[in-house]
Amino acid sequence: MKNITFHINNEAYVLDIGEDKDDKLENGLKKFLKTDKNLETSELLLAYLRKTQELVKLENEIEIQLNKLPKI
Repeated sequence: MKNITFHINNEAYVLDIGEDKDDKLENGLKKFLKTDKNLETSELLLAYLRKTQELVKLENEIEIQLNKLPKI
């Protein structure tokens, strides 16, 4: 079990992110959200939008690659 603490609107939130042996989940969260400063609600929304954009781009890239596969 691994915990990460976020400070949002001057309140601390400790989140259990489960097992994260390679720190991939933690690093993914920290990519858009700082853990060493207080975050405002608008920063959370912006992080959510950035992560969503990242996932949409990945989905599009996967779809392009799947469409290149021979049809059976």
